[in-house]
Amino acid sequence: MIKFNKSLVNYYCCLFFFFISVTFLSAFPISIQNRQQQIKQQQYTTNNNVGMTDQSLQQSKMNSKINSFNNDTILPIVLWHGMGDSCCFPFSMGKIENLIKSQFKNNTNLYIHSIRIGNSIEEDVKNSYLLNINKQIEIVCNQLKQDKNLQNGFNAIGFSQGSQFLRAYVQRCNQPKVHNLISIGGQHQGVFGLPKCIGVNHTICEYIRNLIDIGVYWNIVQQTLVQAEYWHDPFLNKKEEYLNQCVFLPDINNEKQFKNETYKFNLKSLNRFVMVKFLQDSFVQPIESEWFGFYSEDNDRKVLSLRETQLYREDWLGLKEMDESGKLVFLETEGDHLKFTEEWFIENIVPYLK
Repeated sequence: MIKFNKSLVNYYCCLFFFFISVTFLSAFPISIQNRQQQIKQQQYTTNNNVGMTDQSLQQSKMNSKINSFNNDTILPIVLWHGMGDSCCFPFSMGKIENLIKSQFKNNTNLYIHSIRIGNSIEEDVKNSYLLNINKQIEIVCNQLKQDKNLQNGFNAIGFSQGSQFLRAYVQRCNQPKVHNLISIGGQHQGVFGLPKCIGVNHTICEYIRNLIDIGVYWNIVQQTLVQAEYWHDPFLNKKEEYLNQCVFLPDINNEKQFKNETYKFNLKSLNRFVMVKFLQDSFVQPIESEWFGFYSEDNDRKVLSLRETQLYREDWLGLKEMDESGKLVFLETEGDHLKFTEEWFIENIVPYLK
């Protein structure tokens, strides 16, 4: 009988997870295009009808005109980039900063804080893969608390995994306070699959996903690889392992037996929680996670909307109450992960920055 060194197996498992995660790198940095794009925008209403009313759509378009903004009341803005990206790449976060500033030219004092974790761009990118999420959030809580420009509150935009990390900031810290939280392609219910490799449709993808699932909740993997910390296995035979050993997602989604009322209170304090879903997203499985939906229990084919989930029905995070009071905004756009136009961003995101 062959005996394996468990530490060595764990080590190589981490290397394997890291190799898989690198496949995200080519697409997670945002891509802002300069062509017109057909936009579909939806906002859920309390009677479960999907779609914006004519009045609210007209108001949204009015808000997108820069002349309608009161430039004296623009809050500072905090950005948190996605995996494989950095605060300071001129083609991603740098471009977003410039785009936002171009819409508030009359406000010369507009302050934007783009989160960097580490002492350099290289460290920031590396940490987006390898630094425990809980540690990252602790760092950011201290970082933002010490920034005197943010003390009266700010609006926050998260890109991809940066979205759920900013939500964790709101739930755990929120000092200084977030006014509007904007999630662009965030995976709020986690992921269960590889980018551009839909398991249920491809045998090799299903095989790799099952292989990953063997060790994804091992402690060494959870402490080493960021993306493993929001890997969400929907099957019952993994539920206990997920709840007890996944170090981030079950906690921040209040899935454990003990419900953290502070998480609920802080999230409900938001003025608006905006979630953007990319309709042709080939990197997030299931796509509905971008709107806080997920697979039904013990299933990787049937997808539940947010309103159908136990998390919503039992209001673990206050999302039901927020929905009923009009604080949740659901936007959708054509395109793959983080692919959008400047026009779309100006029309749909900028209004929530005033």
